[in-house]
Amino acid sequence: MSDSPGRSVVPEPTSTRAAVDPHRSVSRADLIQWDHAHVWHPFTPQAAWLNDDPLIIERGEGVYLFDIEGNRYLDGVSSLWCNVHGHHHPRLDAAIRQQLDRMAHSTLLGVSHPGAIELSRQLAERAPEGLSRVFLSDSGATAVEVALKMAFQYWRQKANPEPQRTRFIALQEAYHGDTLGDVSLGGLDAFHEMFRPLLFPTLRAPLPHCYHCPLSLKRPECGMACLAAVEKLLVDHPGEVVAVVVEPLVQGAAGMIVHPEGYLKGLRELTKRHDTLLIADEVAVGFGRTGRLFACEHEQVSPDFLCLAKGITGGYLPLAATLTTQEIYSAFVGDPHSDKTFFHGHTYGGNPLGAAVALANLEVFDEEQTIERMPEKIEQLAGWLEQFRRHPHVGEARQKGLMAGIELVQDRETGQPFPSINKLGARICRHARKHGILIRPLGDVLVVMPPLSITATELDELMRAMLLSLEEVTGCPLS
Repeated sequence: MSDSPGRSVVPEPTSTRAAVDPHRSVSRADLIQWDHAHVWHPFTPQAAWLNDDPLIIERGEGVYLFDIEGNRYLDGVSSLWCNVHGHHHPRLDAAIRQQLDRMAHSTLLGVSHPGAIELSRQLAERAPEGLSRVFLSDSGATAVEVALKMAFQYWRQKANPEPQRTRFIALQEAYHGDTLGDVSLGGLDAFHEMFRPLLFPTLRAPLPHCYHCPLSLKRPECGMACLAAVEKLLVDHPGEVVAVVVEPLVQGAAGMIVHPEGYLKGLRELTKRHDTLLIADEVAVGFGRTGRLFACEHEQVSPDFLCLAKGITGGYLPLAATLTTQEIYSAFVGDPHSDKTFFHGHTYGGNPLGAAVALANLEVFDEEQTIERMPEKIEQLAGWLEQFRRHPHVGEARQKGLMAGIELVQDRETGQPFPSINKLGARICRHARKHGILIRPLGDVLVVMPPLSITATELDELMRAMLLSLEEVTGCPLS
């Protein structure tokens, strides 16, 4: 890390202005007026938005985004956790242009195209052992929804059917997407409680979060009791569970909760012991975020389903993949007139433009040695997090790879949170724009998830500005 860990630091002056697009004929005032009149922004309180002076992003270059006035912001959350190699990457741009000269779209329903075929082969070759079949869709939510429906149908169509299996096990504070199937797995009340009457019931396992242990235990004396609780659910519901669903290693939307080492491997052993399936939702943690191409690699786990999206195209286009085993695929193969077909699909699933840029994304991983160059950046981020831990209102700073969550608390000793009305995390992230960085909180957790291509200098710039914003908004320096 560039700065001494024993002192607070301030941003070095940088140029944060760029030329405004001379070809744009619409004024900023018109854009704001039309936005407020017509655009419904996701996960955004509308009353506050309608009274806001919105940030309107116009272009990107490397790890930076530029607004319509030419101001530059370091993209500290990878444009919602999906950008991998930076914006406007020449190889990814070229892949889309070349494919566009051939064809923009063709369905995968009953026909195929070279990009989908080659991408499926490449994913199967790189994925954990045994995942040889690839179903392409268009978002992280659909990738998980596909896995749920495939797993459910599998138990009804395998050689010795078990139609009594209708239950799923998911973790507290889980987030797997926004379709009703995914929301049924979800455990975040702020997102999911409204829709409870529409959802199927889910067996809920304790959140494996040692800082706020739901079982009021301490590591390592607990013996990973949260894992034993999963086994109890399986024992109490013998032959009823379709699958256990997990975000491997890190629960993103829950606040960047890093699971204890061995938890994922323990889940895999439990599902095998109790003859059920494991669905690994790597929508957020896949494609290098944890320091490996897939998070499951850290604990040598091969799930029955691997759900991918976000970084699959380097953050360029909507695309998703659900990988599964030949055994599960075989249960869907039968006479053309049988009812074994998987009747599920998406108009743009496996879109040729998306497939082309996804293939280029994998090539860039290889050519730029993206994974191989991560250890130094991971260590550098860890050094910065040590500084944050010295702040009186940081309860925990947790990290896996280039993913981190800095949890803000009112009392560091007890972990007591700030009243939600304070919206401290949102205020700090908004303030950070003054220092040229763009970040987005999860409640009072500051998220750090920059593009994997970020340089050491850029990472220092991001973390230095975050620390200064924390100090300025709270009025408290490092202790």
